Amino acid sequence: MARSIALLVAAALFATSCGQDPGSAVTLDFFQFKPEAVKTFDRIIEDFEREHPGVRVVQRHVPNAETALRTRLVRQDVPDVLTLNGAGVFGELAAAGVFHDFSRDRVAQVVNQPVQKILNDLGTFGRGEVNGLPFASNANVVIYNKDLFARHRVEPPRSWAELIAAARTFRAAGVTPFYLTLKDAWTALPTFNALAANLAPADFFARRRAGRATFLSAYPQVTEKLKELYSHGQPDRLSRGYDEGNRAFAEGRAAMYLQGSWAIPAIKGLEPAFELGTFALPAVQDQRLVSGVDVAVTMAREPRHPKEAMAFVEYLMRPEVMKAYAEEQVAIPPLRQAGSPVLREVLPYFERGRLAGFPDHHIPLAVQLERLLQRFLIDGNSRAFLTELDSEWDKVMERRS
Repeated sequence: MARSIALLVAAALFATSCGQDPGSAVTLDFFQFKPEAVKTFDRIIEDFEREHPGVRVVQRHVPNAETALRTRLVRQDVPDVLTLNGAGVFGELAAAGVFHDFSRDRVAQVVNQPVQKILNDLGTFGRGEVNGLPFASNANVVIYNKDLFARHRVEPPRSWAELIAAARTFRAAGVTPFYLTLKDAWTALPTFNALAANLAPADFFARRRAGRATFLSAYPQVTEKLKELYSHGQPDRLSRGYDEGNRAFAEGRAAMYLQGSWAIPAIKGLEPAFELGTFALPAVQDQRLVSGVDVAVTMAREPRHPKEAMAFVEYLMRPEVMKAYAEEQVAIPPLRQAGSPVLREVLPYFERGRLAGFPDHHIPLAVQLERLLQRFLIDGNSRAFLTELDSEWDKVMERRS
């Protein structure tokens, strides 16, 4: 009889330990902002839950993620674990003390420190804090058609002069040098960022916020080179948008595409009959690659389940998980040694730490940089563009003070 009771108790304990009672599991609220990565994170969650049978992770993805998150924050309903784009909104929320400080956690030691600095520079709650971890990086690159380059004996350019010479070679051969998509104003930002990060002073935004510099004084070279590049696009660039650009490039209708690594999955999905290549826009001799944290991982400053939330963050930040995500989403794992064939032509910039963050992430959205850039690339008036950019910046800063 005693043996039977013992067997029943053992069976009950076994069922509990195997997670048979769903009510005993801790549920984590995981806020995830990328629609194209929902299935990828579903698989990651499934693997995590297999290792942690006492934890259930509920992925929440909604349209307009930043607006949805702000609404939740107003209700003081901070998700346990979050992914966000490493841009201005992340910096604002980090500086407001919404996110955990990882600076003393071992999980913060696995990432490439120049990439971590790009994220930290957007904003932190306190000096020395680390309020988010880079999970996947992107690269602000020029995508090129390797077949067209080989056919016309053009090498990937390493200087501005070589880039313009390549554009002229293609034009003379009847090939569109750059496919441009100004119908969608934001598509001018990648080129603007690549030029601004390398041609404007490194401390420009600190000086601009202090009122000691202006776009008009620091950005003339940026706008002139931007205008020069856009003169080598196709005639209908004002009526073509991003999706049309991806398709046109995949069909071989241009030698180069002024976009970033985020466009590669869409282009590959259209099954181009040629190999894609990438290179950093060669603005200056000692150029830096503009890269952002495409996905930052963080958690609430005071999570409801701190132990379980940290366990999930640590799982996400495992090198093998980051590399698998990067392969599937055509990103770059921001590890000390990336070691990934994805975008291999620009990986040396990560390995040498020759990186710069996106300048436009430091320009408030209310300035409407996209709209101003679009108009400049239509009318070509550099002085008017930079003067209005300064004016809009000052208006936003005055409202914030």
